Amino acid sequence: MYDRVNVDSSINMTAAPDPWMPAAAAARLLGVTRATLYAYVSRGYVRSQPMPGAAKQRSYAREDVERLRRRSEERRAPDRAAARALQWGMPILESSITFIDGHRLYYRGHDAAVLARTRSLEEAAALIWTGQLSAISCRLSALGPTGPIGPIALPFVARAQVLLATAAARDPFPYDARTPAVSLAGLRILRLLKLAATSVDVAQEPIDLALARHWKLGTGGRSIVRAALVLCADHELNVSSFTARCVASAGSHPHAVVIAALAALEGPRHGGASARVEAMLEWIPRGRPVRSALTARLARGERIEGFGHPLYPAGDPRARMLLDLLRERHGRSAEYRFVMEVAREATRATGEHPNVDFGLACVSRVLKLPPRSPLVLFAIGRSVGWIGQAIEQYATGQLIRPRARYVGGMPPAPG
Repeated sequence: MYDRVNVDSSINMTAAPDPWMPAAAAARLLGVTRATLYAYVSRGYVRSQPMPGAAKQRSYAREDVERLRRRSEERRAPDRAAARALQWGMPILESSITFIDGHRLYYRGHDAAVLARTRSLEEAAALIWTGQLSAISCRLSALGPTGPIGPIALPFVARAQVLLATAAARDPFPYDARTPAVSLAGLRILRLLKLAATSVDVAQEPIDLALARHWKLGTGGRSIVRAALVLCADHELNVSSFTARCVASAGSHPHAVVIAALAALEGPRHGGASARVEAMLEWIPRGRPVRSALTARLARGERIEGFGHPLYPAGDPRARMLLDLLRERHGRSAEYRFVMEVAREATRATGEHPNVDFGLACVSRVLKLPPRSPLVLFAIGRSVGWIGQAIEQYATGQLIRPRARYVGGMPPAPG
């Protein structure tokens, strides 16, 4: 069905659920008889295929069965279904940017893992914003000076927000929501984020080259940085992207969209989670067996950070790609061997696979980047998606305004 990229077969401890299931299991999951299941097949609701090695028996597509089960639950309890939609639930907004099939990540039909090896972040931005890899100039030199950098002592996110707010205040037409204007604003925003990360504004310098120069990396390190940026470019309606769409739906300008999304990303349950992974890797004693260290962590009721993702039961493809690139370039380094031992033992202990937070923290550790560098990579890469989400939302002209189900005390009856 797809070409699985294995970083290290020893960390793939838990197989993905079988995409096909027998009739008894499918009927039980749906709460129907086999006759009803067969009727669903005849109507095209559930795909089936001959079961290998079993004459006259068929298996049924798990994805179709799960979709029917969710629809049935929504009809029985629409209020609960609506509440779950905001927590890894059913899709609530339409988007043509990102597709996640449970195994891989695609930007407008292009495999993100392939793009990570072959394209720059600026090219990924062109694809996400316009649908064409070459639809906009990927060079930032024609955008004019960026202005002063602002307070240098601030951490990256705060510096970026200061720069963005200052640039927006100086923009004579910040509210032009047409796609070409927003794309141009997006290029300005990328350049400002590059400036916030490096304190240097070299107009014609691609973002991955600027970061590699700032972090004193060679060609191999630059290629890994470039891949990390592209892999972080978008990921459907995560909390920061949903924030971006909400702000855009209010009619706010693109700089405000990214300022708000940065605030959401920085939280420790989103992009800030990589800091917890960094801290965990620092905490594991290098002379002590990793397994015993992780076991002690679990015994204290602490999480093993950076593992598991609800959308990828068989493992986050972004983490696989990042670890794959590290193996190709730094497979013999002590730091790479260390993080892979952590990955193997954590997967053995939890049954979960590395996610993108772990992958970014591993990139930072193996390449010897400064602390909190994973958040820098995540934020700059994801800003491309935020702009893409804003472009889509501007085009709808709709305000995102869900209702709340009141569960508090009721006012007294009149009279």
